[in-house]
This record gives sequence, structure tokens and C-alpha cells, in this order.
Amino acid sequence: MTDPSFGDIIAAFGTGPTAGETAITYPGERLSWADLDSRSAARAARLVSLGVESDDFVAVSLPNGTEHHISSFAAWRAGATPCILPTKLPGHELAQIVELAEPRVLIRDGDQPEGVTQLAPGKDDDVGLEVPSGLAAAHWKAVTSGGSTGRPKLIVDHAPARFGERLQGLTNLVRMPQGGVMLNPGPLYHNAPFLFTNLALLASTRVIGMARFDPEEALRLIEQERVEWVCMVPTMMQRIWNLPEDVRSRYDVSSLQHVVHMAAACPPWLKQAWIDWLGPDRIFEVYAGTEGAALFITGEEWLAKRGSVGKAPPELVTILDEDGAPCPPGVIGEIYFGGDAGTNFHYIGADAKLDGHGRLSLGDLGYVDADGYLFLSDRRTDMIIRGGANIYAAEVEAALSECSEVDDAVVVGLPCDDLGQRVHAILQGRGDLSLDAVDAFVRTRLAKYKCPESYEVVSEALRSDAGKVRRGALRDERLQWLRDGKYFQLAR
Repeated sequence: MTDPSFGDIIAAFGTGPTAGETAITYPGERLSWADLDSRSAARAARLVSLGVESDDFVAVSLPNGTEHHISSFAAWRAGATPCILPTKLPGHELAQIVELAEPRVLIRDGDQPEGVTQLAPGKDDDVGLEVPSGLAAAHWKAVTSGGSTGRPKLIVDHAPARFGERLQGLTNLVRMPQGGVMLNPGPLYHNAPFLFTNLALLASTRVIGMARFDPEEALRLIEQERVEWVCMVPTMMQRIWNLPEDVRSRYDVSSLQHVVHMAAACPPWLKQAWIDWLGPDRIFEVYAGTEGAALFITGEEWLAKRGSVGKAPPELVTILDEDGAPCPPGVIGEIYFGGDAGTNFHYIGADAKLDGHGRLSLGDLGYVDADGYLFLSDRRTDMIIRGGANIYAAEVEAALSECSEVDDAVVVGLPCDDLGQRVHAILQGRGDLSLDAVDAFVRTRLAKYKCPESYEVVSEALRSDAGKVRRGALRDERLQWLRDGKYFQLAR
């Protein structure tokens, strides 16, 4: 029996007993299941009228809101793959990603890059077409990511747009409720918020969306809507925990069954605080990449294995040293995922890092203890994780190097109490180098969250004659400077 397509599932909800019930809410917006069904069907017809065919990319560059969900389901109903783009990209970066993805249609407000058909949200007039039911793209999503080579890349998921064994297994893994209520506090152009809101809708769970995260508003919504499930990054957890205790305790969060956290390492003290607050049975961590490889650990397990990200079966996780040999328990090496991890996706604009046995590396370092639990020791040194978002140093360096005043640039991540890490740029340039001018330039090339938050200028060469940079040593030196009380010029 063929697994149901995403469009058929939503059509069933939109015409069944729950048709009039609320499916999605955002500030000032509400969609019933019937609304989601009818509006996504109308937009799918519009996409087909614009030339969208099976397995085409339909790029979606919209802020959090009902239009984002309507557009995604419209793409699926047209047999296409939603390609999710950030909403506030400078024209240069948007053009790069559109050139890479080659979408048939781009759904967004505002100016468009040349060479792509644009559809503004809300344009769902009857075009006199009826899209066949049951259409399903071979790849259900494509998500953008900054490339480690300095250019963006796409991560294309190989699961079809049908609710089959893999997506059902993922829904069960993260303990998504069936017919329940979930809160989405994150931006829909990030993989996890996009993934989990759509899994929720396919499981007939109501989505409560936030236009942007606010810690007290999140608690208010949890109480008001009786939210059962939420996924947060550690930065969100810390902002909630930093609220005055009388504010935090003002809200009834007893409806919460599971708080899932992922995307960045959670400080042990913060995780312990949440366990003490809500109980270990409600705290659930997922260690995963957009590429699909994943481990998980419950709060109860974490208390016994403090700092671990989960049990790592040897057939799934292998730790390799620099020579490609397996590391014994307790020895740090690069983490490789086996099984089908390397076949669940493909990149556009980059190559997957596979070893000779087809095992996949996401670039993380760690070790497995004698009981088989995985512990992360560090992220890839050229990646900066800011508030759960991955920022590739090479991408930022490439933008900085385009500035005529900069001879060379190295970017490292430095500690940030709020977001975990901040982007720090070390520039080699002439004595008349204007940091204000450099900062203004780079903001025309990169999304705001990728731009450096602090700068310094050096006169010595940043790279060896072979073009290599000792990024770890540069970062460690600056960490010591911070401990000694030295600070850097902040971006304006």
C-alpha cells in the first residue's frame, strides 16, 4: 500500500470531522484545517499554472506565519520540493542561493533575483486548474546552510513527501503528540522548526507559532494554549531561565509533556536547572544534523551520564582518529555516522564527508565511554554556533575578503553568555583600515546573524606560506586575552 502524500493527509483533515478546528495560529492569524486544505490547494494550482512540475524546487522565503505553511503544503501538493530560504537576505546572498537551487518559483515579498519567477504570498486566485491528488516529490525538503567553502549549500532530504516509515519513526522518536498542541518558537527557515511544525501538522497536532521568540510570551502561550510539546535551542532555554523567578513561576506549564532541545550544546548547569524545574521525564535532547543522523537522550539517562548526548550503538557511531583508525573508549576523535546516514540526503554546492566505508561526518569531535554513551568535546573548529544557528567561518571570511580595505581575514567564535558564541573577525589590513566601513560592507553581503559582532586589526600574516591558518591557536589566544580583561571593538 502506498504511503499517503502530505497533500492527501491535509485534504483528509480539511474535509473530515475536525475541519473547522484550528490547525495553526500566529499573532493575529488563525487557520482551520479546512482553511489550510483549501488555500494550499489553490496555491498549488497557481504554482502548476506557473510551470511547476514534479520534483521541481519551489523556494519559500517568508517570515513566520500562516503563509509559510500554506506555501509549503502548496509545493507538496503540486508535487514539488519546498526549498526553505531565510527571509532577510541581502540581494547578493539571495542571488547566490537562487542560482544554486534553480527553483521554478520563488515565493516571497520584495525584490527578486533575475531569472526566477516570483509569486507573492496571498495570490491564490482561481486559475481554473485542478491539481491531481496523491502527488509527492521524491525529496520532501531542501534546506539552506552556509557552506564550509565560503559559498551556501543546500541539504536535500531523500525522504519522499509521503508519511512513510522514516518520517513516522522520526515523529515517534521526538515524541510528537498525535492530535495535540505544540509551540514553535523558532524561525521556520531553520531546519528544526520547519521539520517539527510540519511533522506536527501531519500528526493532526495544532501548531502555535511565534513571530519571534520572547521568553515570557513563550510561557504565556504554553499556559494559554495548554501546549504539550516544544523544541528549543539552549539560548531560548537560558533566556527563559534568566527571567525573574516570580515571572517564571507566574505561568502554569504543567501541560508540557516534552521539552526537546537541540542545535547546540546545552550547558550542563542549564540543563540541570530545567530538569530540577520540570522533572527529568519532560526533558529530551536530540543530537542531529540537518543531514538526518541523530541520537537522543532522556533526562533520566542524562542524570546518570551527565553531559552525554545519547547511547551510540557501534553500528551507528564510530570515533576515528586523524589517521582514520577507530578510537578506543574515552579517546577523542571525529564522529562518523554509519548505517544509511550518508544516503539519506545529498548536498547541492558541497560534497559530503564520507570515509572509506561510507560513514558520514558532520565535523564534530567527541568520544564514546565504556558504556557506549557519546560525549561531544567540540564542534568543528571552523563552525560557529550562535543561538542554535550554524555559521561557517569560511563564508564570513569570503564576504570580508571582498572588501577592498581587507588584505586577509580569519573568523573565530568567542563566548557569548546569551547566544553561546559570537562571531569575531581578525583582519589583516593597512593602517588606515576603517572597521566601520568594513562592518557596513559585510552587512550588504551576509544575513545579520552571520555578521561579526567584534573586530580586531593585526599587521602580521594570518596564514602560512601554504595558505593554512591556525584557527584553533588564534581562538585560544583570544580566549586568554578575554580572561585577562582585554576586549575588542564591537560592531555598531
